[in-house]
Amino acid sequence: MIMNRVANKAISAALRTTAARTFTTTTPSSAKVAVLGAAGGIGQPLSLLCKLSPEVTELSCYDIVGTPGVAADLSHIPTKSSTTGALPAPVSWPLRGDGGLEETLKGADIVVIPAGVPRKPGMTRDDLFNTNASIVKTLVEGCAEYCPDAMIAIISNPVNSTVPIAAEVLKKAGVYNPKKLVGVTTLDVCRANTFVANSIGKDPKDVDVTVIGGHAGITILPLFSRVEGASFSDEELEAITVRTQFGGDEVVAAKAGAGSATLSMAYAGYVFTENALKAMRGEDVVQCAYVESDLTDAEFFASPVKFGKDGVEEILPLGELSDYEKSWFDKMLPELKKQIQKGQDFVNK
Repeated sequence: MIMNRVANKAISAALRTTAARTFTTTTPSSAKVAVLGAAGGIGQPLSLLCKLSPEVTELSCYDIVGTPGVAADLSHIPTKSSTTGALPAPVSWPLRGDGGLEETLKGADIVVIPAGVPRKPGMTRDDLFNTNASIVKTLVEGCAEYCPDAMIAIISNPVNSTVPIAAEVLKKAGVYNPKKLVGVTTLDVCRANTFVANSIGKDPKDVDVTVIGGHAGITILPLFSRVEGASFSDEELEAITVRTQFGGDEVVAAKAGAGSATLSMAYAGYVFTENALKAMRGEDVVQCAYVESDLTDAEFFASPVKFGKDGVEEILPLGELSDYEKSWFDKMLPELKKQIQKGQDFVNK
């Protein structure tokens, strides 16, 4: 199933929802989605979209501030899914675990993690590492304890490093399952689809660009050579490739210090989550994602992945790259491997 078409059908259906919504008999009886970082710039619109989804029956929101209010607000939307919002449990003696996080995670089918600080002008995803690495490590430790069988979808940047961090945490806890840990790179596909569709005069819903590699700068490699009906000069191809790779910088600059790509990232996170839930109930779903992979000598790699009831079902072959794409691939891989190692070293230092 082509991801872009699935995504647009799903969001259209969700936004047509009224108080009289009815669910199809194929919708699972229970699907709990936990959003960690639900009060943030990505977390709030992501939670809204999940609340609208017919695939979600329970939405559980968690953040260090503001989540009761976010959940109360969302709960007034007339959809079938229930909504809860929790904060970290206050420190007490004797010391005990974070009851708020436990409440959020218990029974979750998918945990989506957009928590962390946003980029500001002049910052790279790597500049976010020290802060966001600690946040992801702590939250994934909670996942290992309270919902070890859930799929974990990492949005927090730098994804190239935070996914390996999560993997090492889960390994230390003895619950690592590579089929259930995913870095969300859907925004790279959304951008590539939008940019190429605009350049060739097509509706973006009729375009599905494969984007491989990672989720930062030159590690993002859109395969425009595979887009039917697209023909670019060398200069045009370079421009649209670089724009896709550094689309986040475009938004950060336009927001002039007020934030990063929050709305488009929330949409992309929703698309990924919606598709993963559909796969869990038996639909055929293929979407690009950053997962443990043996396609290259990088331990983690983004590529088209078939999802199933238990998460990652099959990593599809890369196929042939154009000469232009091969040149980017050769530049990208050493950088990607370095960022993966940085995440692993953070946990194992």
